[in-house]
This record gives sequence, C-alpha cells and structure tokens, in this order.
Amino acid sequence: MESCFSTTISSSSSPFSIFSIQGSSSNVGRKFSKSCMHPQLLSCQLPKPFLQLNGRPKYRLNQRRSAYLSSATYKDPISAEKQGWDLGRFFKTLYFFNGPPSPAKIVEFIIEKLSGSSPEESEKKMGTSDYVLVVGATGGVGRRVVNNLRKKGLPVKALVRNEEKARKMLGPDIELIVGDITKESTLVAQYFKGVKKVINAASVIIGPKEGDTPDRAKYSQGVKFFEPEIKGDSPEMVEYIGMKNLINAVRESVGLRTGKLLFGIEDQLSKELDWGALDDVVMGGVSESTFQIDRTGGEGGKPTGLFKGIVSTANNGGFTSIRTKNFSSPVDLKAYDGFELRLKGDGRRYKLIVRTSTDWDTIRLPFSSLRPVFRARTVSDAPPFNPSNVVSFQLMFSKFEYDGKLNPTFVEGPFELPLSTIKAYIKDPITPRFVHVSSAGVTRPDRPGIDLSKQPPAVRLNKELDFVLTFKLKGEDLIRESGIPYTIVRPCALTEEPAGADLVFDQGDNITGKISREEIALICIAALESPYACDKTFEVKSVVPFSEPFTVDPENPPPEKDYNIYFQTLKDGITGKESLGQSAIAV
Repeated sequence: MESCFSTTISSSSSPFSIFSIQGSSSNVGRKFSKSCMHPQLLSCQLPKPFLQLNGRPKYRLNQRRSAYLSSATYKDPISAEKQGWDLGRFFKTLYFFNGPPSPAKIVEFIIEKLSGSSPEESEKKMGTSDYVLVVGATGGVGRRVVNNLRKKGLPVKALVRNEEKARKMLGPDIELIVGDITKESTLVAQYFKGVKKVINAASVIIGPKEGDTPDRAKYSQGVKFFEPEIKGDSPEMVEYIGMKNLINAVRESVGLRTGKLLFGIEDQLSKELDWGALDDVVMGGVSESTFQIDRTGGEGGKPTGLFKGIVSTANNGGFTSIRTKNFSSPVDLKAYDGFELRLKGDGRRYKLIVRTSTDWDTIRLPFSSLRPVFRARTVSDAPPFNPSNVVSFQLMFSKFEYDGKLNPTFVEGPFELPLSTIKAYIKDPITPRFVHVSSAGVTRPDRPGIDLSKQPPAVRLNKELDFVLTFKLKGEDLIRESGIPYTIVRPCALTEEPAGADLVFDQGDNITGKISREEIALICIAALESPYACDKTFEVKSVVPFSEPFTVDPENPPPEKDYNIYFQTLKDGITGKESLGQSAIAV
C-alpha cells in the first residue's frame, strides 16, 4: 500500500500568503511542521497563534508580505444527474502516472502481506537517527567532541581518514565515514544520510620543524614553544578546498536556513514539477482540473502555478486534484520541519497530499489530526511520516474529508487556486546545523596598522605557514555564504588543560590568550542547541594567563557552565573583516 500523508488547507480569500504545514494541526497559517507528527506527540500543545475551532486545531492565516489581491468564489452548481463517463480520460490519467500496477507488482504485494512484513514496517522497526557528524574526529578537539556527544547519548558519526587509528582512539563501536575532505571523490553523499548536524574540527596540521613524538607532545604544548611548519596537506587544500568539499557533501542532509525549494521560482532559483490531473474520473465522475503556469499572474507580475477546473458531484463524484509524477528519486527532507506553500486563497479547503512510497493504493496521514487513513478511514497502526523519502505531491479540492466527514466549504462549479511555491522549511527558532572550529587571528595578518610583534606566532608567521590564517578566513566565508545555519568558534591558543576556567567571549578578532581543547569541545556541542549561537562568529579564551597553569580538583570540580549566557551576548554580522577595508591580500 502506498504511504500517503494528507493535510487540509483552509484557504481564506486573501493575498498571496505563506501556508506552512505543521504536524500538530490542520489547515492554514504561518507554519505547518512535522514536529508533532509522531503518534506519541498527538497531545502536543499548540502555540498561541493557533485557533481552536469546533474542537479541532486551526491555523491563523498569515496575511503579511503583499498587497491585497481579489479572488472570486464560484457558487453556480453543476447538475449532479448521471452523465457520460470519459473512458479515454480515465486511461490517460492512469498512464500519465506510470501506468497501472503490473502483475509482478501485485504478486509482490501479496507475498509481502503473507510474510507479514514490508519495507515500511522494517524501516519503522529500525527507526532513524539524527546523527551529529564530527569531522577531524581523531584530532585534539575532535576526539573530545566525540566523547562528550556519546556521554550525552547522542548518535555520532565520525569522518576520518585512517580507520585503524580511529578505532583505536574512539573505540570499536563508533560509526565511521572513511573519507578525506581534501578529496571530493571520497565524500559520497550516501555516506552522510541521517546526518543532521556537523561539528568540524578538521584543521591543517602544524608541527615542529625538528619533529615530534608519536602523540604530538610538543604540538600539545602550543605553537609558542617550537618553530612551526606545515605538515601534510597545505592550508589551501584543508581550510579552503576541504571546506568547500565538506559543505557540498553535507548541504542536503543538514538543510538551509531559507529552506529547500521544491516547486516554483524564488530569487534566482527555479524548480519545475511534472503535474497531471487526477480527478474523480478514476471512479466514474466527471469533474475536471488542470495545472497551468501563468507567466505574469503571480505577485509583482511574476510567474505562478494555477490549479483550476470544474468540480461536480455527478456520477457520485466530487473531487479534482493535480498530482506530480513520482520523482525519479525520492527527495530527502529530513533536515526540515515541514512544507511551506505560497498561494492566494479563495476561501475553500484543499488537501495537500505527500507520498513517501511509489506503490499503489493509499494510506493517508492527515497533518490536521495526525490520524493515518486508508481510503478516508482511520488506520491505527500506520507508520509515521518519513520525510527522507518523499516521492510526490498532490493538491486536491474535494467534497470529502476523513471518516465520512464532508468539506464544509465545498461548492460545485469552477475554482482556481494560484500556487507560486512549495518548499521545505526549518522551524523557528533555528539552531546551528554546522559548527566550525576556526582560529582567533584569522583577520589580523592583513589588518592595517596592527603591531605584529604583539600578536601570536601564527599571525606573525602567516606567510611562512603558507597563509594558514588567510585560508582559514576564506573557509569561514564559505560557511557564511552557504546558507547553512552555522556557528564559527575561534579559540585562542589551545591547551591540554581541563575545562572549567572562567571564559571571555568576544567578537571582532582582537583578543589573545589560551583555552583548553576540552572547553572548546563543550562549547561546540552547546552551540548546536542554541538559537543565540546561530549565524554567529566569535573568539573565546579563558581568563587564566598563559603563565599560570589551570588545574581542577577532581574531588571538587567546577560547576557545569550554561554557555547560553555567553551566546546571548553575541551579535550578528561581526567577523573582524570590518577592520580590513580594501587592504586584504588576495591569495
């Protein structure tokens, strides 16, 4: 049976408005999300913007963003008497949607039922996890991030170059992705399926010219204690090209702040879908609809889709719909929280149906009540919506709703619903999906008037170290421009000291000092859950001077920090590049 999930959209006559499908409720409003779709969340409390009508949750229509555009409501009835059935249109409909099920498919379905299992049931048993991917997981910060995530019970995957080394360091049960960010061909998209958040602690390797111990003891002391040189891949390969490769590999799995366009035109993006009519002709009715592109009918004279037609109850019919052909490959929307529609309401209730299986027949899970239904009847044991396997969309205007209920806004006759976009969105408040460990000092080598003698060695030796800080800054810019919700952490000199010292958070790339790797790992993990850290760049150090070691009494450890207190002080748009003007060196 086909996995099909449906919600009712109660569109008031309005300007083009945003309808976002939220799993906790039906109909219209600001956001329709998947956040309450699981059966365990059926009783979730709705936020204040929701209205309760007749005991059922309703969304308020959000009428922001455009001037009023009038729309007509048609109420001229069509005769419901027996009319001729268009057999040709029936077969045309069937074959548009890839033809009827084959005998082999029917046999497969019967065997599946007799065996008592199905792919969907297997998937339901296995479940899915939102992994945190740790890049550079065998490094000083990376391995601490892995250990602390596992202590919290969070599912972790580690991207490493050396599997044997990673197993010895992180344990035999760690889930590994073996790849190299400097080699794009090793970052296969399928490896990152299920990854929803990333902490990137990968960095170019800097070590003593005279060599180091196997456990890099000299490096751990800090760059000020040895004459440094680049070991292995260049800063350009790791910090810039590697960052570009990594962003491209995880972009689909972690999601974009502005959402994923699924249909329509938005800014410089466009996405077409192959829509076809799926009307009550399939059950003997005479209703008829179509989907057209009006090149100038949208907001500001822009293009929009137009779902229009004539609906009739003749021959016991009463619905029209448009449906996309099944996508050539399923769309993975697991990074997002719901569907957002930009449309112009006409006062009627429509259904949006999302399919997660290519099989025939229908199981429906209305977003309105979170009740799965089969042929408009409630099914108690249907699997939850799987956003990682969306295969088609259907938009319907019908006199029927669910469990024998009728659409209260249904009127026979002509109708039309302009639909400009369908997209997936990340719900508010948005938290970072990509946390990157960079370095304090990245903007200083090219800063006018700076006294390099008072700067850390990496700043003074930027050119000798193959412009390591310059390429770190270029890598940061790739993150900021990617559209992925991010946090960029710029630690001062890293030490092997324990976490727990008082901290200084700053912005503008001005401070110097030290901070423990353990503390940075904890900051990165905390940032993943904080909206205050989203799209922020900041530097951090402890208050302890370089000359003083910091220790912790195991019998009396310092209290755990609430990093949100620090994150709340951060401001948008401050990176330290403001001080560079036009003087930055292009490398």
